[in-house]
Amino acid sequence: MEDSVPCFFLSVLILFLVFKTFRSRICYRNLPPSPPALPIIGHLRLLKPRMYRTLQNLAQEYGPIFSLRFGCRLVVVVSSSSAVEECFTKNDVILANRPKFLAGKHIAYNNTTIPQSSYGDHWRNLRRIVAIEIFSTARLNKFLSIRKDEIKRLITKLSQRSLQDFAKVELKSSFKELTFNMTVRMIAGKRYYGEDVSDEEEARRFRELMVEVFSYIGASNPGDFLPILNWIDGGRFEKKLKNFGKRTDEFAQRLIDEHRSKKNNLESMNTMIDHLLSSQESEPDYLTDEIIKGLVLTMIFTGTDTSRDPALWDDPMSFKPERFDNGGGEGSKFTPFGLGRRACPGAGLAQRVVSLALGTLIQCFEWKRVTHEEIDMMEGRGFIMPKLEPLEAMCKALPIVKNILS
Repeated sequence: MEDSVPCFFLSVLILFLVFKTFRSRICYRNLPPSPPALPIIGHLRLLKPRMYRTLQNLAQEYGPIFSLRFGCRLVVVVSSSSAVEECFTKNDVILANRPKFLAGKHIAYNNTTIPQSSYGDHWRNLRRIVAIEIFSTARLNKFLSIRKDEIKRLITKLSQRSLQDFAKVELKSSFKELTFNMTVRMIAGKRYYGEDVSDEEEARRFRELMVEVFSYIGASNPGDFLPILNWIDGGRFEKKLKNFGKRTDEFAQRLIDEHRSKKNNLESMNTMIDHLLSSQESEPDYLTDEIIKGLVLTMIFTGTDTSRDPALWDDPMSFKPERFDNGGGEGSKFTPFGLGRRACPGAGLAQRVVSLALGTLIQCFEWKRVTHEEIDMMEGRGFIMPKLEPLEAMCKALPIVKNILS
């Protein structure tokens, strides 16, 4: 009798899996081709480091459009530039929604921020606010002085070691400092890296959040694909998410409260938070503090994308700057900001920052490799695939640096 109980539950489980498999075959008969899948986990075995290379190999075998099943979630992979363009132009309404993950529930205010929000009136309102109050041309032009100042600080830092001769510099940390300081100064008027940090404790908390966030964003929770793992885990991962979400919420709320208390100080009125608080007065029912916090955290927690289609790029694994010599040439095939109505609204800001920073670095320094060997472009792990080895180079300040810094 005792042995019959586990046998009964095992039989029920097997029948359930057979039913699910049979049902999925009926519901998804018109799916693109797919590699063989394992029971229950599907293609989760493919989730390895540098997964984009696995997807590239699968595309070569199964075509530019193929399907995968990650546990209970169906995924269609599109790796052709022309197919991607068709998906997000002609058919972008069909693909305008976003999947729901546990991280979105606890970090993105129950999936209501602009990247995670379902397509509809709420998303359209968020997009309108972002386009008018944050990323409009007039607004970005007002932040030009911040971009110039942060790039000038970078030039000063690099030139201090390279005025007389070539010096080896590690650029990853410098670029991170430039990006985060520039972003947070536009959002809240503060620097959290390097010099002129007004509140060291607040800066420390911010840096800790930035290190931690990339372990939670994206599809980092196995329970999102195999819900039974959430039960086996005992909810520990969700508790960590809740704790992290609470800390990010408190951090953003402190910034908002600080700017609200200084709203009569004209010197501190040119930040994104100030502009959003000003708009809140005319839309108090919709533009709540939670909406503003979601916008603030979204602007900070942004990532990057890469493209490496051999049909589109000749030798995609190599860096060839001549591809970008013509403004509308091969560079236009690169789609780091997406396409269609869900394209990144911050593209204008990113283009301004990259062009000004890169142009200044080229103009102010002579550059060469540390050794005669090619630079190792191997990617590391993580959501944004940083270089496995931090970028190092030899630079020597040119005479024009003195004119720029004077």
